[in-house]
Amino acid sequence: MCGIAGFINPGFINQRADARGIIEKMLDRMISRGPDAKGYWQDERTGVMLGHRRLSIVDLSENGAQPMVSADGRYVVSYNGEIYNAPEIREELLEKHPALRFRGTSDTEVMLEAFAEYGVDQALQKMKGMFAIALYDRQERTLMLMRDRVGEKPLYYGFAGGEFVFFSDPEALRAYPGFHPAVNREALSLYMRYGFIPAPFSVYEGIFKLEAGCILTIAPPFGTGNIKQERYWSMEEAARYGAEHPFEGAESEAADRLETLLTDAVRGQLMSDVPVGAFLSGGIDSPLIVSLMQKVSKVPVKTFTIGFDDPKYNEAQFAKEIAEHLGTEHTELYVTENDLLEVIPRLSEIFTEPFADPSQIPTYLVSRLAKTKVTVALSGDAGDELFCGYNTYPKISALYKKTQGLPAWLRHAGAAVMGMPGIRTADDAYRIACCLKAGSPEELHEAVCYHTDHDAERLVTDGGKRSDGFLTERAGLRTQGCVNGTKNGEKQSCQKDGGAFAAGIADSMGRMMYKDMCTYHPDDILVKVDRAGMAVSLENRVPMLDRDVVEFAYRIPINYKYDAQGISKKILKTILYRYVPKQMLDRPKKGFSVPLKKWLTTGDTARWAAESILQSRLAQDGYFDRNVLARIWKRFQKDQKNVQIVWEILMAEQWYQRIKGAGV
Repeated sequence: MCGIAGFINPGFINQRADARGIIEKMLDRMISRGPDAKGYWQDERTGVMLGHRRLSIVDLSENGAQPMVSADGRYVVSYNGEIYNAPEIREELLEKHPALRFRGTSDTEVMLEAFAEYGVDQALQKMKGMFAIALYDRQERTLMLMRDRVGEKPLYYGFAGGEFVFFSDPEALRAYPGFHPAVNREALSLYMRYGFIPAPFSVYEGIFKLEAGCILTIAPPFGTGNIKQERYWSMEEAARYGAEHPFEGAESEAADRLETLLTDAVRGQLMSDVPVGAFLSGGIDSPLIVSLMQKVSKVPVKTFTIGFDDPKYNEAQFAKEIAEHLGTEHTELYVTENDLLEVIPRLSEIFTEPFADPSQIPTYLVSRLAKTKVTVALSGDAGDELFCGYNTYPKISALYKKTQGLPAWLRHAGAAVMGMPGIRTADDAYRIACCLKAGSPEELHEAVCYHTDHDAERLVTDGGKRSDGFLTERAGLRTQGCVNGTKNGEKQSCQKDGGAFAAGIADSMGRMMYKDMCTYHPDDILVKVDRAGMAVSLENRVPMLDRDVVEFAYRIPINYKYDAQGISKKILKTILYRYVPKQMLDRPKKGFSVPLKKWLTTGDTARWAAESILQSRLAQDGYFDRNVLARIWKRFQKDQKNVQIVWEILMAEQWYQRIKGAGV
């Protein structure tokens, strides 16, 4: 895992020192993403500059350094991530060309030669991994940006001062001289709904996140009209294909097949020339990944858990039992409330955009613990979204069926009445209103799982312009700045998969899982683990996001994931019970929770919260409505039922105060 950055500035063609000085400053802003080395490459004909910060994982020698040029001299790459099946692709290339000589053993070199041999589209189809790639074609003088299938690695792009820029982390953008930051109000509104900023938006005007599974190409003269985007892999297509071609074998056969795919994924993701470990909880997903790691590893797996003194949040003792049973080399660290609180001042530095998933704090702490012994850590992320792990899925499905039994006129009238101020608390009223009015289980899922508070929706001002409702039009599923292109004569787009549900998924729980895989998982979960890991120079890998695992997961019948007895993640449990006794695992899920309400109502953190909101710089600068902000804070002081909304405001304030304090 590394950090990449670059720009296209024809004005720097004859000013090499200026160009190199700028790229070095951009790279230095991302040093934790790649502390081992940095490099850059410039095309002096076009002004294309590629930069790279390296966290050495595979081929630690100079032969693995980037930016790297292909053997034929056509392609230059700067990339972040890992191609797990690089050894297989390498062998395939050598079979086709026995005279081909690789300089080293890096996956970067294999990637380059695959691009040269197969072309970009076909090479991407072959690759299994996580990546954000900047590939310059010296022959065509075009720059291509590519992001992995599910969005594990971040990649931003846009224009600053009229020049095209790209980067792994917005911190790099702040070092570019043409960048003059303006907060994207629509993105800020979306953030106040979800607690994260969904792709393709970023917090800055004119800067976007490349969406998962997409390729962006920019050609001379490198202006806004010279960009096209196309999708090389689609979550929607995977879901639709799975629904149309369900696995027809018995449940035990599906478990056998899934175990084989997960084992292969784990084996591939153990590829490393540095120490590898895993996060371990007392749940289902990470113990399964660790079990498979132990099965294929020649040495005991290093596992890491953090514990809490409060039993309400603590799973460490369960993780320790599992580690002892499996025989891992286990490290646990019990953290105090002060340890958690000490992270809060660093959150805007770690996440570099407003981000308000409170589990960001323990995720950072467990990453920091793991980094003391390993440089790569595998996790069990995606088990909930792919295999029906969240208890909201069956509850919402049942609630939707009940509310849809009411006549439409009564549902809509009830929604209108209960949405009126003063009926009951705003949170409860609006949730019930959404429940009554929801036109699909997916809409109900969004209403229940996100606060959808009236005041939160109105908090972000329109800056004196017509707002078009921002959130009320569910703008998070619209694509802004995503330019259409053509492929094989047909118009293509990188419009977000989550915006159009796979019509072939018949069951409501399947559609809710699909939606979460398109938006919540890449824009919240994967952002959280990437930023927390990169803050301590730790690479995080997610075996359940292996291409073959994801595609097979969509073929698995829903009753193999959630059965009539209410057993969730059933197929994962079937596999895990082959390695860990059932009695060790049958317990309520706790997750990575923190006592937000307590923090924001007592002690120094409460004083910080009050000061931040009462002296809000976002309100002073016209981004937050002062009256709405006052209502939210007053309600919090009264009943503390809107704690997540307050946390979102605080994380936005912390971020904004940091960038204003830095003078940009």
